[in-house]
Amino acid sequence: MDRPESRCPPPGSLRLFVLACLLILTAILTCPMLRLWFHSSLTRSYVSGTYSIVFVNCPNEQIARDVARAILDKKLAASVNILPKTSSLYFWKGEIEESTEILLLIKTKTSKVSRLSTYMRLAHPFEIPEVFSIPMDQGDARYLRWLEEGMKEN
Repeated sequence: MDRPESRCPPPGSLRLFVLACLLILTAILTCPMLRLWFHSSLTRSYVSGTYSIVFVNCPNEQIARDVARAILDKKLAASVNILPKTSSLYFWKGEIEESTEILLLIKTKTSKVSRLSTYMRLAHPFEIPEVFSIPMDQGDARYLRWLEEGMKEN
């Protein structure tokens, strides 16, 4: 038969547990992103801004396809739409220029936008590639889970 004292936690372990809980609660309450993540985890809801759409213009369809494949291969995005010829007017070196470009709509995690932008500076043929993003405010939960799965590192 067990003695009653053998089933009790060691002295001080309850105090350590309470202290750890207080530290976690303090971190959740004081850090907005951690609070959103915690709420999202508990409610299984989407945290606005977790994913972004990145816009990139390419000079032609072949380069657009090559860039899109490389982005997907590197797990920098889960999906890329290639939109056909768009007419672009812009200032370049003090002159108004006009050209036809191909637009990429890249769906990715907001946390990967910086790495995606760095990659575009290295791989893109334009001297200054157009790379900008907007955060996704809402989205279908199943689609967002699919995006997440598509970017998981092996």
